[in-house]
Amino acid sequence: MSEEDERRGVGEVPTEQEPTPSDGSSTKYEQPDDNQGSQDTDSPVDVERQDNTVAGMAGKVEPAVPPKAFSVWSKNEKRLIIATGSLAGFFSPLSSSIYFPALNTIAVALGVSGSQINLTVTTYLILQGAAPMVIAGFSDSMGRRPAYVLCFTIYLAANLGLSLQNSYAALLVLRCLQSAGSSGTVALANGLVGDTVTSDERGQYIAFASLGGLLGPSVSPIIGGAISQSLDWHWIFWFLLIFSGVFCVPLFLFLPETCRKIVGDGSIPPPPLNWSLTDVIRHRRRERQGVTYDPEDRAALLQNYKFRFPNPLPTIMILLDPESLMILVATGLALACFYAISTGASSSFRDIYGFNNMEVALMFIPIGVGGIVSAFSTGRMIDWNYRRYARKKGITIVKGVRQDLTDFPIERARMEIALPLVVLCSAFVIGYGWTMDHKVSIAGPVILLFCIGYTATATYQTLNVLMTDIWPGNAAAATAANNFVRCELGAAASAAIDPMTKAMGRGWTYTTLALIYLAATPTLLILMRRGIQMRKAKTERQERRRLRKKEKAGQET
Repeated sequence: MSEEDERRGVGEVPTEQEPTPSDGSSTKYEQPDDNQGSQDTDSPVDVERQDNTVAGMAGKVEPAVPPKAFSVWSKNEKRLIIATGSLAGFFSPLSSSIYFPALNTIAVALGVSGSQINLTVTTYLILQGAAPMVIAGFSDSMGRRPAYVLCFTIYLAANLGLSLQNSYAALLVLRCLQSAGSSGTVALANGLVGDTVTSDERGQYIAFASLGGLLGPSVSPIIGGAISQSLDWHWIFWFLLIFSGVFCVPLFLFLPETCRKIVGDGSIPPPPLNWSLTDVIRHRRRERQGVTYDPEDRAALLQNYKFRFPNPLPTIMILLDPESLMILVATGLALACFYAISTGASSSFRDIYGFNNMEVALMFIPIGVGGIVSAFSTGRMIDWNYRRYARKKGITIVKGVRQDLTDFPIERARMEIALPLVVLCSAFVIGYGWTMDHKVSIAGPVILLFCIGYTATATYQTLNVLMTDIWPGNAAAATAANNFVRCELGAAASAAIDPMTKAMGRGWTYTTLALIYLAATPTLLILMRRGIQMRKAKTERQERRRLRKKEKAGQET
């Protein structure tokens, strides 16, 4: 066995000579695309490998070739890749949350009302939801690296314009452009997860994938509060311009191309436009070690590599899928409560407790800390429950090889973690509203903000993992769909929170939001019970569409 095979973990996979597991369980490996419910899932190379790695069940013919690892990347390499992509995604929540403590200051400086300045938050969220729908399709055809270059070019230009402008109209338009550039990186971060990580280990990597999004709510308001308190508010955008410019240098130089439709499992060299320094070094080292690749595999992958006008259709198809829509609405409502609290915090803490910009910024720390604690604990629970159901189904999990989820109750495994969190999050949101309404000690809102940060983030993580599970080859498009729903619902909540608070009071406003969130739980219970049937029905629909396209192509020829 070569050193490369050992590094990829091939030696850990049962071979033809190894006996069936003593507990009588069977090892199931993932089948081709039609079993996964994905429109346009893995590369031709992946499909061929999956055909050669069908489970070696007792009493059946064993595979001629042992199953290969899902990815050539080592554990540390995967962590570094995903953490880098996640930190790139940090700029989207950073640009949103850094703005909150300075809302009143900017409103006074530009001579506009609180509702008008809240509109800049709403429009930011609208574009934050829509932009990933476009960039996800672009990254699937051109690769992750060109998509990152496009996103950050737009983002840098928007920050420069925001630093120099002094009108409300310019602020509104440029914030939309800023959002369009930064938000695409959120979908790309989860695309990196789908490229490199299998379902059995996805929970532990979600902490790295979520790191940037979780740091945003906790760190950026402090930065924004400090800048607006001591400097002119324009320096918020100068800071974003300088910080993102410095970050782009190592990102563009060292992040490797991972898109499976272009590099397969990572062993195929990418096209020249997608090369990074790490790609050059790695593939030259592989050549010196005598590790080669099949030219036919690369030729097949190169057929996927072509510029296509950014197409939101894959994301729209996910939005129209009934199973996905149930998950997306629940995720969106959780984040809507989160955004409603974040948007209303600036005026609430200023009016009730008389806080200045810096003191308001400190109130965002509990939310962020709760989210960070969630990231490093929820993933373990997700993976533990997955392994528990695998044992119940008699499935042996082979590390680094993607499992066949056709008959696996993945929805139940994930939802048993998510549903209690939904109920707890709703209760905490109600408690926060009434503590603010009755103007209790500041300790009450601080504790509840931590609990909301934990439960809302944990719910989002769990349901986001499930979306990646049921759309394994379309992780970026699935994340774009997730982002679209949560941002649009968040935008609605951000726009409504001020007039709702004035009309109903804080207690009834947040109670109403929490009850709307709880209304999503019956659909999640349906998903728990009928998830497998819904996935199979989806697969049948996709197979019928594929056959119709094939017949139509045959008639045309």
